[in-house]
Amino acid sequence: MKKRKEMDLEKLQSMVMNGRIKKFVSIEEGAQLYSIGKNTFREMAKDAQAMYRIKRRVLVNLEKMDEYMELFQDDN
Repeated sequence: MKKRKEMDLEKLQSMVMNGRIKKFVSIEEGAQLYSIGKNTFREMAKDAQAMYRIKRRVLVNLEKMDEYMELFQDDN
């Protein structure tokens, strides 16, 4: 079975900074983008209800993830 090619971190970050061209990312791409581990990103995406399963592929909605991340803002 052919493995999907994941986007490198620099290209993904530039896309996001320039108007978020990608609304959905894989678990691996999202973990790189948020600088956290894959398991942590997967758990957070599940808690944020941002995960979408399409056959065997799991995609995460970055808009929902951003909203969820704002809940952890430290006011200090």
